[in-house]
Amino acid sequence: MLDRRAVLLALAATPLMAAAAPVRVRMVTDLGVIVIELFVDKAPISSANFLAYADKGLLDGGSFYRTVSPKNDNNPATISVIQGGLNRDDSPLPAIAHETTAATGLRHTDGVISMARDAPGSAGSEFFICLGDNPALDFGGARNKDGQGFAAFGRVVEGMDVVRAIHQAPTVSKADDPYLKGQIIEKPVKIQKLGRN
Repeated sequence: MLDRRAVLLALAATPLMAAAAPVRVRMVTDLGVIVIELFVDKAPISSANFLAYADKGLLDGGSFYRTVSPKNDNNPATISVIQGGLNRDDSPLPAIAHETTAATGLRHTDGVISMARDAPGSAGSEFFICLGDNPALDFGGARNKDGQGFAAFGRVVEGMDVVRAIHQAPTVSKADDPYLKGQIIEKPVKIQKLGRN
């Protein structure tokens, strides 16, 4: 039979395991630094994808190229975001499975970063950062006809002033896409470097 007192003394002498350190990435842009904490426990697929892009340097040289707000949003379910990435149809890494906010419990609130996509399961190198609360982007929200929302996977912990500066950047219209009227940043804000913080 175990001596209860001896067990308690042994436990008291054992150092407690420290909680896992948060996983953060540092994004250096032409307008300043944005530090993002990833929700690796709640959104492991989207977080791992973003870390793969960071670790391989695949977003270095990308940019923030789109800014959306109620003043230039033609969708009835208006949002406020800045969008960034490689701004091309193909991604250097395979598309990932869609992690809905219904599955992760996350919401598109101020400073949250999320995967941009077309159909569910098509997300790759494109992402956006929310300014203010954007429930239209959550599962069941009206932003997409499919109702699946977007995959939130982290939050800005430093540099929201940079995010707001990008959001206020002058825009132009894209001639071949009236949906993007007034949303394309005239001088895209370059992502100089993305890596683990």
